[in-house]
Amino acid sequence: MNKSICFYFQVHQPHRLRLYRFFDIGKESYYYDDFANRTILRRVAERCYLPANELMLELIKKHKGKFRISFSITASAIEQFEQYAPEVIESFCKLADTGCVEFLGETYSHSLSSLISPDEFKEQVKLHSKKIKELFGKSPKIFRNTELIYSDNIGVMAADLGFKAVLTEGAKHVLGWKSPNYLYSNPANPELKLLLKNFTLSDDIAFRFSNTKWAEWPMTAEKYSHWLKNILVKDEIVNLFMDYETFGEHQHISTGIFDFLRHLPGEVIKGGFAEFRTPSEICKIHQPIALLNVPFAISWADEERDTSAWLGNELQNEAFSKLYSIETAVKKTGNQELIRDFRRLQESDHFYYMCTKFFSDGAVHKYFNPYGTPYEAFINYMNVLSDFMIRVQNFKKAIV
Repeated sequence: MNKSICFYFQVHQPHRLRLYRFFDIGKESYYYDDFANRTILRRVAERCYLPANELMLELIKKHKGKFRISFSITASAIEQFEQYAPEVIESFCKLADTGCVEFLGETYSHSLSSLISPDEFKEQVKLHSKKIKELFGKSPKIFRNTELIYSDNIGVMAADLGFKAVLTEGAKHVLGWKSPNYLYSNPANPELKLLLKNFTLSDDIAFRFSNTKWAEWPMTAEKYSHWLKNILVKDEIVNLFMDYETFGEHQHISTGIFDFLRHLPGEVIKGGFAEFRTPSEICKIHQPIALLNVPFAISWADEERDTSAWLGNELQNEAFSKLYSIETAVKKTGNQELIRDFRRLQESDHFYYMCTKFFSDGAVHKYFNPYGTPYEAFINYMNVLSDFMIRVQNFKKAIV
């Protein structure tokens, strides 16, 4: 059976910053809202991570390994699991032990370093791979960059790090007439394979599932399986990429999302038209049908499918450039606490909170934003960054 369905889930929780005022600069250098981070992590663990992992384990056993999935878990999330919910890590370890789950490579801090600093990018990816091997016993072979951000150049960097394939968005402005439902390859390094998200079918689950005004509501496992079957009559692969928080957090249990997930694998397996495969398995079975040129970075976000959700306005770009302007100085200190904070300040969420987009995309940005306005996010971040820069400068003076 050479038709494949790939389920990939992103697991991420940022280190949210506390309210940090101008008058705190130079006086108080602890930046994190521990209460919010713990409260949100525990809530999402109870609503999503623990019950979803339990269900995934149940489905793998029920279908005797025919149901296979993949995850990318940021180290930002792992650090908080270790601190606030170690049972979540235990549940992922149980999934890893089945042999039916693949864990992918990422940047350590869910950063945008691939867009500005190749050295920092490579350091973070290596650190993340090391962390994943420590937890789950295997080094990642497939890469998923922060927010599915990808370009030809990022692909080359991933290949140089030893990855066999990269996951990214099936962006229409890049594909043109081509279908996302095939394997492609990087033009600069054709050995690197590309798995492209089918964003329509992915978003049907992630965003539209509980929308009672949606023409296809209610969506059932039988209906969705029929859609998959129709696509795979002529195409080869359907990549369903989404946030893991879709299950139980973004789509509450009351919407029926867990029941949908419980029945979907059985419908597909019963239909016999495709097999669930991990990204590595897909790369072994399928061959790329063409090179895919991506000269400028794409992502999953918004209608543009570019990086403007994080770097689309002056606020974001000022914060971004100022942060990375001190990269060399931070690393020269060799101070692990400073390097830790530097990497936490790189988390893409901080820049996402500063997005000034409105209309259809604005609702999505507001849902994930703890700040009242993008300007509040910018001011708070810059206050923190100002204090951080003082600490770096003071450390340099102290060792001279």
